[in-house]
Amino acid sequence: MAEIKMLAIDLGASSGRGIVGTFDGKKLSVRENHRFPNEPVNTCGNFCWDILRIFHEIKASISKCALSDDKDIKSIGIDTWGVDYGFIDKNGALMANPYHYRDLRTDGIQPYAFSKVPFEEIYGVTGIQTMNFNTLYQLVADLRDRKYIVDNADKLLFVPDLLNYFLTGNKFNEYTIASTGALLDAEKREFATELLNKFGIRKDLFCELVMPGHRVGKLTDAIKAEVGNVNADVVNVASHDTASAVIAVPAKRGDEFVYISSGTWSLMGVESSEPIINDRSASFNFTNEGGAGRTIRFLKNIMGLWLEQESRRQWKREGLEISFDELTEKALESKPFACFINPNDDLFSPQGDMPGRIREYCKKTGQHVPETIGEIVRCIFESLVLCYRQTIDSIESMTGKKYSSINIVGGGTKEKILCQYAADACNRVVYAGPVEATAIGNIAMQAISAGEIKDIAEAREIIRDSFEVKVYEPHHTDAWDEAYQRYLNICSAN
Repeated sequence: MAEIKMLAIDLGASSGRGIVGTFDGKKLSVRENHRFPNEPVNTCGNFCWDILRIFHEIKASISKCALSDDKDIKSIGIDTWGVDYGFIDKNGALMANPYHYRDLRTDGIQPYAFSKVPFEEIYGVTGIQTMNFNTLYQLVADLRDRKYIVDNADKLLFVPDLLNYFLTGNKFNEYTIASTGALLDAEKREFATELLNKFGIRKDLFCELVMPGHRVGKLTDAIKAEVGNVNADVVNVASHDTASAVIAVPAKRGDEFVYISSGTWSLMGVESSEPIINDRSASFNFTNEGGAGRTIRFLKNIMGLWLEQESRRQWKREGLEISFDELTEKALESKPFACFINPNDDLFSPQGDMPGRIREYCKKTGQHVPETIGEIVRCIFESLVLCYRQTIDSIESMTGKKYSSINIVGGGTKEKILCQYAADACNRVVYAGPVEATAIGNIAMQAISAGEIKDIAEAREIIRDSFEVKVYEPHHTDAWDEAYQRYLNICSAN
C-alpha cells in the first residue's frame, strides 16, 4: 500500500506538539514537526488558557507541513486535557478565554452543587469521580458567578472541539472529551439531560455528540490561505489525551490489562465494555470515562508528575536551575522510605510552593520532614508508586480480576526510576512505552478513520511492532510491602 501521513496535534497542560505520523501498511513512525510552550495566563484574578496563542501554534504546525514534504498529510487530529471549554455566541465568536481547570473559582463549589443535586445521584448517572474542576462544577460556578455569559452562549465546545471549530467552522462535541466532565449518562453514552436540567444547564448548549473517527470537515478557505494549501480532513480522534494514550497501549487482542497514562497526571485504570458504577466505585472515587470504540475507561486520577514539575518550578523561582535528570540523581542518593504523602490530597492541587506543601504535610502527619531536594523528589516518587499499588488493589477488588502486569505509557516512561519503583511497589512486571503514546493513539485513530487500519486491536498490534517497550521486573518487594503499610496508615489518618 502507499505510505500515508497524518498530523497529530497533542496538547498537554504545559506544552504542545505537532507530530507527523507515517504508516506504510505495517509500521507506524512519528516525528515532531513543531513544539511550543502552553503557558496559562493569570489576569484580574482569573487563570485561563491562552487559547488564541495555542491556535496560532497549531496553524504554525500545519504551515510547516505545507512548506515541506509533509504537504500531503491526509488528516489532522487534536487531543488535549479534559474538562475545560469555551462558549460560542450566536454569531460564532468565542465569548471569553477558557478557564484553566486549576482556576480557583471552583474552590468550595461542590457543597453548593450538592445542595441542588446530591453527589450520589450525580455519580449514579455519570460515574465520574468527584473533582471540583469537572465540567459540571465549572458550569455550576459559571451559572452562579457569570450567568450572563451562559445565558448569551449559543454553544459550549470543549477545548479540542473548539480548536476543530476554528479550523473547519464545524461544531461537534466528541464523546471521550465530553465524558470527562460529569455531563454524560455513562451507560447511554449521551448527555444526561435530566441531570443537567436540575442544575439549570441548557441541553441546547451542546452540539451533536460524535464518536472517535468521525470526520469534522476540511480546513476553511481562510485557514488554507493562512497556512498553505493543505488538503487534509480534520478528524475527531479520541480527543481526550488519555483516551488517545490508551489506544496506544501495546496489548495483544483479548488481553486484560491495567494501564497508567503517565505525565502531569497519572491516569490508572482498565478498559471495560460497560461502566462500573456502585457504592464501592464511588467510595474509591473511581471514574468512568469514554474510550474509543464506545469502551469505558474505568480509572483513577492520580496527581502524577505535577508534583515534581511544580517543585522544579518553585526551585527555579528561587533561582535554582536543575534538570529532571539531576532531580532523579539526587533522589537516588537520598534515604528510602523516609516519608510519604497522599498524592491526591487537595493540598497539592494548586500551583505554588510544592516543596513547602510537602514539608507541611509530613510535619502534620508526624513524619520526617524532607529538607533536601533529593528527599523531596524521593518522597514524591515513592508516594506515587504506593498510590499505584493502592489503586490496582482497588481495581482488582472491584473487577474480581487479577492483573499480573502494568502497562505504563506516555512521557512518564522516561522516568526510569519511577517505572522500576512501580514494578517493585506493585510486585508486578511493568511494560513501559511507547513514550509518545498520546500522539501515536491520535494518529492510529486517524488511520482507522481513513480505513487504513481495521480497528483498535489491529492498531495495538502495529504499535507493538513499531515502538520500543521496556520491561521492568519487580525487586526488593518485602521492603516495599512494609512501606506500603506505613503509607496506608499515614493516608488513612490524615
